[in-house]
Amino acid sequence: MKKRAAVLCGAAAVVASGLTAVPAEAGAPHAPETFRASAPAWKKCGTDDYPTLQCASVEVPLDHAEPSGRTITLALSRIPHTAKKYQGPLLVNPGGPGGSGLTLAGFVAASLPKRVAAEYDVVGFDPRGVGDSRPALDCAPGHFDAVRPDPVPTSPEVERANLDRAKSFAEACGRKYGDLLPHMTTTAAARDLDVIRQALGAERINYFGYSYGTYLGTVYAKLHPQRVRRLVLDSVVDPTGVWYDANLDQNQAFNARHRAFMDWVAKHDATYRLGTDAEEIEASWYAMRSALTENPAGGKVGPAELEDTFVPGGYYNGYWPYLAEAFAAYVNEKDGGPLVEAYENFGATDAAGDNGYSVYTAIECRDAVWPRDWAQWRKDNWEMYERAPFLSWNNAWYNAPCAYWPVASQRPERINTTSQVPPALLFQATDDAATPYQGAVTVHRRLERSSLVVESGGGNHGITLSGNACLDRHLAAYLADGTVPRGSHGDADAVCAAQPDPKPLTSKAAPGTARGSVLHGLLGSRI
Repeated sequence: MKKRAAVLCGAAAVVASGLTAVPAEAGAPHAPETFRASAPAWKKCGTDDYPTLQCASVEVPLDHAEPSGRTITLALSRIPHTAKKYQGPLLVNPGGPGGSGLTLAGFVAASLPKRVAAEYDVVGFDPRGVGDSRPALDCAPGHFDAVRPDPVPTSPEVERANLDRAKSFAEACGRKYGDLLPHMTTTAAARDLDVIRQALGAERINYFGYSYGTYLGTVYAKLHPQRVRRLVLDSVVDPTGVWYDANLDQNQAFNARHRAFMDWVAKHDATYRLGTDAEEIEASWYAMRSALTENPAGGKVGPAELEDTFVPGGYYNGYWPYLAEAFAAYVNEKDGGPLVEAYENFGATDAAGDNGYSVYTAIECRDAVWPRDWAQWRKDNWEMYERAPFLSWNNAWYNAPCAYWPVASQRPERINTTSQVPPALLFQATDDAATPYQGAVTVHRRLERSSLVVESGGGNHGITLSGNACLDRHLAAYLADGTVPRGSHGDADAVCAAQPDPKPLTSKAAPGTARGSVLHGLLGSRI
Protein backbone atom coordinates (compact mmCIF):
# COMPACT_ATOMS: atom_id res chain seq x y z
CA MET A 1 0.00 0.00 0.00
CA LYS A 2 2.85 2.37 0.82
CA LYS A 3 0.48 4.95 2.15
CA ARG A 4 -0.77 5.82 5.55
CA ALA A 5 -4.29 4.70 6.33
CA ALA A 6 -6.65 7.51 6.85
CA VAL A 7 -8.35 8.63 10.03
CA LEU A 8 -11.42 10.77 10.18
CA CYS A 9 -10.83 13.89 12.16
CA GLY A 10 -13.21 16.50 13.42
CA ALA A 11 -13.34 20.01 14.83
CA ALA A 12 -15.38 21.90 17.35
CA ALA A 13 -16.51 25.40 16.58
CA VAL A 14 -13.81 26.95 18.77
CA VAL A 15 -13.17 30.61 17.99
CA ALA A 16 -9.73 31.24 16.53
CA SER A 17 -7.95 34.02 18.38
CA GLY A 18 -6.26 36.80 16.50
CA LEU A 19 -7.59 35.84 13.06
CA THR A 20 -10.05 37.53 10.77
CA ALA A 21 -12.57 35.06 9.46
CA VAL A 22 -12.60 34.61 5.70
CA PRO A 23 -16.13 34.46 4.24
CA ALA A 24 -17.25 30.94 3.41
CA GLU A 25 -17.74 29.95 -0.19
CA ALA A 26 -21.30 29.01 0.72
CA GLY A 27 -22.41 32.40 -0.54
CA ALA A 28 -20.77 31.95 -3.94
CA PRO A 29 -22.98 31.78 -7.05
CA HIS A 30 -23.93 28.31 -8.16
CA ALA A 31 -21.61 27.00 -10.86
CA PRO A 32 -24.47 26.07 -13.26
CA GLU A 33 -25.47 29.77 -13.47
CA THR A 34 -22.02 31.21 -13.97
CA PHE A 35 -19.52 28.72 -15.40
CA ARG A 36 -19.70 26.78 -18.65
CA ALA A 37 -17.89 23.47 -18.44
CA SER A 38 -16.37 21.80 -21.50
CA ALA A 39 -17.10 18.16 -22.25
CA PRO A 40 -14.23 15.82 -21.31
CA ALA A 41 -12.12 14.32 -24.11
CA TRP A 42 -11.95 10.69 -23.04
CA LYS A 43 -8.88 8.61 -23.88
CA LYS A 44 -8.04 4.98 -23.21
CA CYS A 45 -5.99 4.45 -20.04
CA GLY A 46 -6.82 0.85 -19.23
CA THR A 47 -4.84 -1.26 -16.80
CA ASP A 48 -4.45 -5.02 -16.43
CA ASP A 49 -7.15 -4.98 -13.74
CA TYR A 50 -9.46 -2.49 -15.47
CA PRO A 51 -8.82 -2.67 -19.23
CA THR A 52 -11.79 -0.49 -20.27
CA LEU A 53 -10.84 2.44 -18.06
CA GLN A 54 -10.81 5.83 -19.76
CA CYS A 55 -9.27 9.11 -18.57
CA ALA A 56 -9.93 12.80 -19.15
CA SER A 57 -9.86 16.12 -17.33
CA VAL A 58 -12.14 19.08 -16.71
CA GLU A 59 -11.47 22.72 -15.87
CA VAL A 60 -13.17 24.27 -12.83
CA PRO A 61 -12.89 27.74 -11.27
CA LEU A 62 -10.33 28.05 -8.52
CA ASP A 63 -12.76 30.41 -6.82
CA HIS A 64 -16.39 29.65 -7.59
CA ALA A 65 -17.26 33.24 -6.63
CA GLU A 66 -15.14 34.38 -9.60
CA PRO A 67 -16.04 31.95 -12.39
CA SER A 68 -14.29 34.03 -15.03
CA GLY A 69 -11.02 33.98 -13.12
CA ARG A 70 -8.29 31.40 -12.76
CA THR A 71 -9.16 27.77 -13.40
CA ILE A 72 -7.64 24.55 -12.14
CA THR A 73 -7.77 21.04 -13.62
CA LEU A 74 -9.45 17.95 -12.19
CA ALA A 75 -8.48 14.48 -13.41
CA LEU A 76 -11.32 12.10 -14.29
CA SER A 77 -11.66 8.41 -15.05
CA ARG A 78 -14.58 6.26 -16.10
CA ILE A 79 -15.76 2.80 -17.00
CA PRO A 80 -18.39 3.48 -19.70
CA HIS A 81 -21.83 1.92 -19.56
CA THR A 82 -22.49 -0.95 -21.95
CA ALA A 83 -26.21 -1.62 -21.48
CA LYS A 84 -29.03 -0.11 -23.54
CA LYS A 85 -30.57 1.15 -20.32
CA TYR A 86 -28.46 4.08 -19.14
CA GLN A 87 -28.89 5.49 -15.64
CA GLY A 88 -26.34 8.28 -15.93
CA PRO A 89 -22.96 8.90 -14.30
CA LEU A 90 -22.14 7.31 -10.93
CA LEU A 91 -19.44 9.46 -9.33
CA VAL A 92 -17.34 7.61 -6.76
CA ASN A 93 -15.08 9.03 -4.04
CA PRO A 94 -12.78 7.13 -1.63
CA GLY A 95 -12.60 9.72 1.14
CA GLY A 96 -9.62 11.31 2.79
CA PRO A 97 -9.85 14.21 2.24
CA GLY A 98 -6.98 13.64 -0.14
CA GLY A 99 -7.89 10.28 -1.65
CA SER A 100 -7.59 9.67 -5.39
CA GLY A 101 -10.70 8.22 -7.00
CA LEU A 102 -9.31 7.33 -10.42
CA THR A 103 -8.72 3.64 -9.72
CA LEU A 104 -11.81 3.41 -7.52
CA ALA A 105 -13.97 3.79 -10.63
CA GLY A 106 -12.54 0.56 -12.01
CA PHE A 107 -12.90 -1.22 -8.69
CA VAL A 108 -16.54 -0.22 -8.20
CA ALA A 109 -17.49 -1.14 -11.78
CA ALA A 110 -15.80 -4.53 -11.43
CA SER A 111 -17.28 -5.24 -7.99
CA LEU A 112 -20.92 -4.41 -8.66
CA PRO A 113 -23.09 -7.03 -10.37
CA LYS A 114 -22.38 -6.77 -14.10
CA ARG A 115 -25.97 -5.98 -15.03
CA VAL A 116 -25.97 -3.03 -12.59
CA ALA A 117 -22.53 -1.65 -13.48
CA ALA A 118 -23.39 -1.87 -17.18
CA GLU A 119 -26.14 0.73 -16.75
CA TYR A 120 -23.83 3.44 -15.41
CA ASP A 121 -20.81 5.40 -16.45
CA VAL A 122 -18.80 4.82 -13.28
CA VAL A 123 -16.77 8.01 -12.91
CA GLY A 124 -13.79 8.53 -10.63
CA PHE A 125 -12.14 11.86 -9.99
CA ASP A 126 -9.20 13.38 -8.19
CA PRO A 127 -10.60 16.30 -6.18
CA ARG A 128 -8.86 19.67 -6.29
CA GLY A 129 -5.23 19.36 -5.22
CA VAL A 130 -5.18 15.56 -5.40
CA GLY A 131 -3.14 13.13 -7.49
CA ASP A 132 -3.35 13.81 -11.21
CA SER A 133 -5.35 17.01 -10.77
CA ARG A 134 -3.38 20.21 -11.25
CA PRO A 135 -2.02 21.87 -9.29
CA ALA A 136 -1.40 18.96 -6.89
CA LEU A 137 -0.33 19.81 -3.36
CA ASP A 138 2.82 18.50 -1.70
CA CYS A 139 3.70 20.89 1.11
CA ALA A 140 6.66 19.08 2.65
CA PRO A 141 7.94 15.95 0.89
CA GLY A 142 9.25 13.44 3.40
CA HIS A 143 7.26 14.87 6.32
CA PHE A 144 6.66 11.33 7.59
CA ASP A 145 10.17 10.00 7.00
CA ALA A 146 11.40 7.73 9.77
CA VAL A 147 12.31 8.02 12.55
CA ARG A 148 10.00 10.71 13.93
CA PRO A 149 9.79 11.95 17.53
CA ASP A 150 7.76 9.88 19.98
CA PRO A 151 4.15 11.07 19.65
CA VAL A 152 3.65 10.97 23.43
CA PRO A 153 5.23 14.24 24.66
CA THR A 154 6.77 12.91 27.84
CA SER A 155 9.18 15.83 28.06
CA PRO A 156 9.23 19.46 26.92
CA GLU A 157 11.91 18.52 24.40
CA VAL A 158 9.74 15.84 22.76
CA GLU A 159 6.75 18.15 22.67
CA ARG A 160 8.87 20.91 21.10
CA ALA A 161 10.18 18.55 18.43
CA ASN A 162 6.64 17.59 17.46
CA LEU A 163 5.44 21.19 17.54
CA ASP A 164 8.31 22.24 15.30
CA ARG A 165 7.29 19.58 12.76
CA ALA A 166 3.67 20.76 12.79
CA LYS A 167 4.60 24.44 12.46
CA SER A 168 7.12 23.82 9.69
CA PHE A 169 4.54 21.85 7.71
CA ALA A 170 1.95 24.61 8.02
CA GLU A 171 4.54 27.23 7.05
CA ALA A 172 5.63 25.20 4.01
CA CYS A 173 2.03 24.95 2.82
CA GLY A 174 1.64 28.70 3.17
CA ARG A 175 4.83 29.44 1.25
CA LYS A 176 4.10 27.06 -1.62
CA TYR A 177 0.32 27.30 -1.96
CA GLY A 178 -0.76 30.57 -0.39
CA ASP A 179 -2.93 31.34 -3.44
CA LEU A 180 -4.65 27.94 -3.30
CA LEU A 181 -5.26 27.39 0.41
CA PRO A 182 -8.23 29.78 0.75
CA HIS A 183 -10.03 27.67 -1.86
CA MET A 184 -9.26 24.23 -0.41
CA THR A 185 -12.61 23.45 1.20
CA THR A 186 -15.27 20.78 1.09
CA THR A 187 -17.70 23.41 -0.18
CA ALA A 188 -15.43 24.22 -3.12
CA ALA A 189 -14.98 20.50 -3.85
CA ALA A 190 -18.76 20.04 -3.79
CA ARG A 191 -19.17 22.90 -6.29
CA ASP A 192 -16.52 21.18 -8.42
CA LEU A 193 -18.80 18.14 -8.50
CA ASP A 194 -21.50 20.22 -10.09
CA VAL A 195 -19.09 21.42 -12.76
CA ILE A 196 -18.24 17.77 -13.44
CA ARG A 197 -21.98 17.10 -13.73
CA GLN A 198 -22.30 19.85 -16.31
CA ALA A 199 -19.27 18.59 -18.23
CA LEU A 200 -20.78 15.11 -18.37
CA GLY A 201 -24.02 16.53 -19.76
CA ALA A 202 -26.11 15.11 -16.92
CA GLU A 203 -29.16 16.75 -15.39
CA ARG A 204 -28.55 14.81 -12.18
CA ILE A 205 -25.76 12.67 -10.79
CA ASN A 206 -25.60 9.43 -8.88
CA TYR A 207 -23.00 9.55 -6.10
CA PHE A 208 -21.24 6.85 -4.06
CA GLY A 209 -18.85 8.00 -1.35
CA TYR A 210 -16.86 6.28 1.36
CA SER A 211 -15.69 7.90 4.61
CA TYR A 212 -14.96 11.62 4.06
CA GLY A 213 -16.60 11.04 0.68
CA THR A 214 -19.88 10.78 2.59
CA TYR A 215 -19.39 14.30 3.92
CA LEU A 216 -18.55 15.59 0.45
CA GLY A 217 -21.69 13.92 -0.90
CA THR A 218 -23.83 15.29 1.94
CA VAL A 219 -22.56 18.82 1.32
CA TYR A 220 -23.26 18.43 -2.41
CA ALA A 221 -26.79 17.29 -1.62
CA LYS A 222 -27.27 20.30 0.64
CA LEU A 223 -26.06 22.72 -2.05
CA HIS A 224 -27.72 21.01 -5.03
CA PRO A 225 -30.57 18.77 -3.84
CA GLN A 226 -32.27 18.99 -7.23
CA ARG A 227 -29.13 17.59 -8.91
CA VAL A 228 -29.05 14.34 -6.86
CA ARG A 229 -30.55 11.20 -8.39
CA ARG A 230 -29.13 8.51 -6.11
CA LEU A 231 -26.88 8.93 -3.10
CA VAL A 232 -24.89 6.13 -1.41
CA LEU A 233 -22.97 6.94 1.77
CA ASP A 234 -20.74 4.25 3.28
CA SER A 235 -19.14 4.80 6.73
CA VAL A 236 -20.75 8.11 7.43
CA VAL A 237 -19.12 11.27 8.74
CA ASP A 238 -21.08 13.15 11.41
CA PRO A 239 -21.46 16.63 9.87
CA THR A 240 -22.01 18.16 13.32
CA GLY A 241 -18.50 17.20 14.46
CA VAL A 242 -16.14 18.50 11.81
CA TRP A 243 -13.32 18.45 12.66
CA TYR A 244 -11.64 18.90 16.12
CA ASP A 245 -14.15 17.16 18.38
CA ALA A 246 -14.57 14.22 16.02
CA ASN A 247 -10.84 13.51 16.27
CA LEU A 248 -11.02 13.34 20.03
CA ASP A 249 -14.06 11.05 19.92
CA GLN A 250 -12.36 8.89 17.33
CA ASN A 251 -9.45 8.17 19.65
CA GLN A 252 -11.65 6.18 22.01
CA ALA A 253 -13.11 4.20 19.13
CA PHE A 254 -9.66 3.32 17.77
CA ASN A 255 -8.52 2.30 21.23
CA ALA A 256 -11.45 -0.11 21.39
CA ARG A 257 -10.55 -1.57 17.97
CA HIS A 258 -6.93 -2.00 19.07
CA ARG A 259 -8.17 -3.96 22.08
CA ALA A 260 -10.40 -6.04 19.81
CA PHE A 261 -7.24 -6.93 17.90
CA MET A 262 -5.62 -8.01 21.19
CA ASP A 263 -8.64 -10.21 21.91
CA TRP A 264 -8.24 -11.79 18.48
CA VAL A 265 -4.53 -12.47 19.07
CA ALA A 266 -5.40 -14.08 22.41
CA LYS A 267 -7.85 -16.44 20.69
CA HIS A 268 -5.07 -17.56 18.39
CA ASP A 269 -2.38 -18.20 20.95
CA ALA A 270 -1.53 -21.50 19.28
CA THR A 271 -0.31 -19.49 16.29
CA TYR A 272 1.18 -16.38 17.83
CA ARG A 273 2.32 -17.64 21.28
CA LEU A 274 1.65 -14.28 22.91
CA GLY A 275 -0.67 -15.64 25.60
CA THR A 276 -4.39 -16.02 26.13
CA ASP A 277 -4.95 -12.92 28.26
CA ALA A 278 -5.71 -9.91 26.07
CA GLU A 279 -4.64 -7.43 28.74
CA GLU A 280 -1.25 -9.10 29.07
CA ILE A 281 -0.87 -9.12 25.29
CA GLU A 282 -1.68 -5.42 25.20
CA ALA A 283 0.97 -4.84 27.87
CA SER A 284 3.44 -6.67 25.63
CA TRP A 285 2.51 -4.38 22.75
CA TYR A 286 3.21 -1.29 24.84
CA ALA A 287 6.46 -2.84 26.05
CA MET A 288 7.42 -3.29 22.40
CA ARG A 289 6.57 0.33 21.79
CA SER A 290 8.77 1.40 24.68
CA ALA A 291 11.68 -0.71 23.46
CA LEU A 292 11.43 0.83 19.99
CA THR A 293 11.84 4.27 21.52
CA GLU A 294 15.42 3.40 22.42
CA ASN A 295 16.18 1.09 19.51
CA PRO A 296 14.01 1.52 16.39
CA ALA A 297 13.59 -1.71 14.44
CA GLY A 298 15.80 -1.67 11.37
CA GLY A 299 16.54 1.98 12.04
CA LYS A 300 13.04 2.70 10.67
CA VAL A 301 10.34 1.73 13.16
CA GLY A 302 10.19 3.81 16.31
CA PRO A 303 7.03 4.38 18.37
CA ALA A 304 5.48 6.79 15.84
CA GLU A 305 6.05 4.39 12.97
CA LEU A 306 4.76 1.49 15.07
CA GLU A 307 1.49 3.32 15.64
CA ASP A 308 1.26 4.21 11.95
CA THR A 309 1.68 0.51 11.15
CA PHE A 310 -1.07 -0.69 13.47
CA VAL A 311 -3.62 2.08 12.80
CA PRO A 312 -4.75 0.40 9.53
CA GLY A 313 -5.82 -2.58 11.62
CA GLY A 314 -8.41 -0.28 13.16
CA TYR A 315 -9.85 0.32 9.71
CA TYR A 316 -9.81 -3.22 8.39
CA ASN A 317 -9.41 -6.47 10.31
CA GLY A 318 -8.10 -8.23 7.21
CA TYR A 319 -4.73 -6.77 8.16
CA TRP A 320 -4.74 -8.37 11.61
CA PRO A 321 -2.94 -11.60 10.64
CA TYR A 322 -0.03 -9.65 9.12
CA LEU A 323 0.21 -7.32 12.09
CA ALA A 324 0.02 -10.22 14.54
CA GLU A 325 2.86 -12.06 12.80
CA ALA A 326 5.10 -8.98 12.99
CA PHE A 327 4.18 -8.40 16.63
CA ALA A 328 4.87 -12.02 17.56
CA ALA A 329 8.19 -12.14 15.72
CA TYR A 330 9.42 -9.09 17.60
CA VAL A 331 8.29 -10.32 21.02
CA ASN A 332 9.08 -14.03 20.70
CA GLU A 333 12.07 -14.07 18.37
CA LYS A 334 13.52 -10.58 18.95
CA ASP A 335 13.25 -10.23 15.17
CA GLY A 336 12.40 -6.75 13.95
CA GLY A 337 12.48 -7.66 10.26
CA PRO A 338 8.76 -8.55 9.96
CA LEU A 339 7.93 -5.33 11.81
CA VAL A 340 9.87 -3.31 9.26
CA GLU A 341 8.09 -5.18 6.45
CA ALA A 342 4.71 -4.47 8.03
CA TYR A 343 5.62 -0.80 8.37
CA GLU A 344 6.58 -0.63 4.69
CA ASN A 345 3.30 -2.32 3.70
CA PHE A 346 0.89 -0.48 6.00
CA GLY A 347 2.50 2.53 7.65
CA ALA A 348 5.08 4.13 5.37
CA THR A 349 4.12 7.24 3.42
CA ASP A 350 5.18 7.59 -0.22
CA ALA A 351 4.81 10.57 -2.58
CA ALA A 352 1.10 9.86 -3.06
CA GLY A 353 0.74 9.80 0.71
CA ASP A 354 2.55 13.13 1.02
CA ASN A 355 0.09 14.58 -1.48
CA GLY A 356 -2.89 13.04 0.31
CA TYR A 357 -1.78 14.42 3.67
CA SER A 358 -1.20 17.87 2.20
CA VAL A 359 -4.75 17.94 0.83
CA TYR A 360 -6.08 16.44 4.07
CA THR A 361 -4.64 19.27 6.15
CA ALA A 362 -5.54 21.93 3.59
CA ILE A 363 -9.20 20.88 3.57
CA GLU A 364 -9.66 20.15 7.26
CA CYS A 365 -7.74 23.17 8.55
CA ARG A 366 -9.77 25.51 6.30
CA ASP A 367 -13.13 23.76 6.58
CA ALA A 368 -13.77 24.42 10.26
CA VAL A 369 -12.39 26.34 13.22
CA TRP A 370 -9.59 24.76 15.26
CA PRO A 371 -8.14 25.87 18.61
CA ARG A 372 -5.19 28.18 18.00
CA ASP A 373 -3.93 27.95 21.59
CA TRP A 374 -1.73 24.87 21.95
CA ALA A 375 -2.58 24.75 25.66
CA GLN A 376 -6.09 23.65 24.65
CA TRP A 377 -4.72 20.81 22.53
CA ARG A 378 -2.36 19.76 25.31
CA LYS A 379 -5.14 19.65 27.90
CA ASP A 380 -7.62 17.80 25.69
CA ASN A 381 -5.16 15.22 24.40
CA TRP A 382 -3.60 14.38 27.76
CA GLU A 383 -7.10 13.84 29.12
CA MET A 384 -7.94 11.63 26.16
CA TYR A 385 -4.62 9.76 26.42
CA GLU A 386 -5.53 8.64 29.94
CA ARG A 387 -8.59 6.88 28.49
CA ALA A 388 -7.32 5.96 25.03
CA PRO A 389 -3.52 5.75 24.81
CA PHE A 390 -3.24 3.91 21.49
CA LEU A 391 -3.89 6.74 19.04
CA SER A 392 -4.54 9.95 20.97
CA TRP A 393 -1.20 11.72 20.60
CA ASN A 394 -0.43 10.28 17.18
CA ASN A 395 -3.77 11.66 15.99
CA ALA A 396 -3.13 15.00 17.68
CA TRP A 397 0.18 15.52 15.83
CA TYR A 398 -1.38 14.39 12.57
CA ASN A 399 -3.77 17.32 12.85
CA ALA A 400 -1.55 19.76 14.71
CA PRO A 401 -0.69 21.89 11.64
CA CYS A 402 -4.26 23.22 11.94
CA ALA A 403 -3.21 25.05 15.12
CA TYR A 404 -0.79 27.09 12.99
CA TRP A 405 -2.53 27.12 9.62
CA PRO A 406 -1.67 30.21 7.56
CA VAL A 407 -5.24 30.74 6.34
CA ALA A 408 -8.14 31.54 8.62
CA SER A 409 -10.80 28.88 8.99
CA GLN A 410 -14.41 29.11 7.87
CA ARG A 411 -17.50 27.66 9.44
CA PRO A 412 -18.53 24.24 8.12
CA GLU A 413 -21.62 23.78 6.01
CA ARG A 414 -24.67 23.32 8.19
CA ILE A 415 -26.51 20.17 7.13
CA ASN A 416 -30.16 20.85 7.89
CA THR A 417 -32.97 18.35 8.01
CA THR A 418 -34.40 18.04 4.52
CA SER A 419 -36.85 16.01 2.49
CA GLN A 420 -35.70 17.60 -0.78
CA VAL A 421 -33.03 14.97 -1.45
CA PRO A 422 -34.27 11.74 -3.09
CA PRO A 423 -34.12 8.64 -0.88
CA ALA A 424 -30.47 8.03 0.00
CA LEU A 425 -28.92 4.74 1.13
CA LEU A 426 -26.52 4.75 4.09
CA PHE A 427 -24.26 1.93 5.28
CA GLN A 428 -22.61 1.81 8.69
CA ALA A 429 -20.80 -0.74 10.88
CA THR A 430 -21.70 -0.52 14.55
CA ASP A 431 -18.07 -0.58 15.75
CA ASP A 432 -16.43 1.51 13.03
CA ALA A 433 -13.62 3.49 14.67
CA ALA A 434 -12.94 6.07 11.97
CA THR A 435 -16.55 7.19 11.58
CA PRO A 436 -18.39 6.15 14.75
CA TYR A 437 -21.94 4.86 14.47
CA GLN A 438 -23.75 7.95 15.72
CA GLY A 439 -22.65 9.94 12.67
CA ALA A 440 -24.70 7.69 10.40
CA VAL A 441 -27.73 8.03 12.67
CA THR A 442 -27.39 11.82 12.56
CA VAL A 443 -27.24 11.95 8.76
CA HIS A 444 -30.06 9.39 8.48
CA ARG A 445 -32.30 11.68 10.52
CA ARG A 446 -31.35 14.78 8.55
CA LEU A 447 -31.92 13.15 5.16
CA GLU A 448 -35.54 12.40 5.97
CA ARG A 449 -36.24 9.86 3.23
CA SER A 450 -32.95 8.02 3.64
CA SER A 451 -32.53 4.37 4.61
CA LEU A 452 -29.82 3.09 6.96
CA VAL A 453 -28.34 -0.40 6.59
CA VAL A 454 -26.30 -1.45 9.62
CA GLU A 455 -23.60 -4.10 9.80
CA SER A 456 -24.18 -5.39 13.31
CA GLY A 457 -20.96 -6.18 15.18
CA GLY A 458 -18.80 -5.00 12.31
CA GLY A 459 -15.73 -2.89 13.02
CA ASN A 460 -14.40 -2.21 9.54
CA HIS A 461 -14.49 1.16 7.83
CA GLY A 462 -15.79 0.96 4.27
CA ILE A 463 -18.08 -2.06 4.27
CA THR A 464 -19.81 -2.36 0.90
CA LEU A 465 -18.07 -4.17 -1.97
CA SER A 466 -15.81 -5.73 0.65
CA GLY A 467 -17.21 -9.24 0.81
CA ASN A 468 -20.45 -8.89 2.79
CA ALA A 469 -23.11 -10.28 0.44
CA CYS A 470 -26.02 -8.95 2.53
CA LEU A 471 -24.79 -5.36 2.32
CA ASP A 472 -23.99 -5.70 -1.35
CA ARG A 473 -27.50 -6.96 -2.15
CA HIS A 474 -28.97 -3.76 -0.72
CA LEU A 475 -26.46 -1.68 -2.67
CA ALA A 476 -27.19 -3.48 -5.94
CA ALA A 477 -30.97 -3.21 -5.51
CA TYR A 478 -30.72 0.52 -4.86
CA LEU A 479 -28.51 1.20 -7.86
CA ALA A 480 -30.65 -1.06 -10.06
CA ASP A 481 -34.02 0.59 -9.45
CA GLY A 482 -33.88 2.84 -6.38
CA THR A 483 -35.16 0.23 -3.93
CA VAL A 484 -34.37 1.01 -0.29
CA PRO A 485 -35.24 -1.15 2.73
CA ARG A 486 -37.96 0.18 5.01
CA GLY A 487 -37.79 -1.77 8.23
CA SER A 488 -37.87 -1.03 11.95
CA HIS A 489 -34.67 -2.12 13.68
CA GLY A 490 -34.09 0.74 16.08
CA ASP A 491 -32.25 3.41 14.11
CA ALA A 492 -31.77 1.05 11.17
CA ASP A 493 -34.00 0.06 8.28
CA ALA A 494 -32.08 -3.16 7.69
CA VAL A 495 -29.43 -5.11 9.58
CA CYS A 496 -26.74 -7.37 8.18
CA ALA A 497 -24.51 -9.62 10.24
CA ALA A 498 -20.81 -8.78 10.22
CA GLN A 499 -18.41 -11.05 8.41
CA PRO A 500 -16.39 -13.36 10.66
CA ASP A 501 -13.00 -12.17 11.83
CA PRO A 502 -10.06 -13.37 9.74
CA LYS A 503 -8.09 -16.51 10.47
CA PRO A 504 -4.32 -16.66 10.91
CA LEU A 505 -2.35 -16.91 7.70
CA THR A 506 -1.77 -20.36 6.30
CA SER A 507 0.71 -19.07 3.73
CA LYS A 508 2.77 -15.95 3.24
CA ALA A 509 0.38 -14.31 0.79
CA ALA A 510 0.95 -10.61 0.23
CA PRO A 511 -1.67 -8.32 1.75
CA GLY A 512 -4.03 -6.75 -0.74
CA THR A 513 -5.21 -9.75 -2.77
CA ALA A 514 -8.67 -10.10 -1.19
CA ARG A 515 -11.40 -7.77 -2.38
CA GLY A 516 -11.63 -6.10 1.01
CA SER A 517 -7.90 -5.47 1.02
CA VAL A 518 -8.04 -4.00 -2.47
CA LEU A 519 -10.81 -1.62 -1.41
CA HIS A 520 -9.03 -0.54 1.75
CA GLY A 521 -5.89 0.11 -0.24
CA LEU A 522 -7.92 2.58 -2.31
CA LEU A 523 -9.69 4.41 0.49
CA GLY A 524 -8.35 7.88 1.16
CA SER A 525 -5.99 8.92 3.85
CA ARG A 526 -6.66 8.87 7.52
CA ILE A 527 -10.43 9.44 7.85
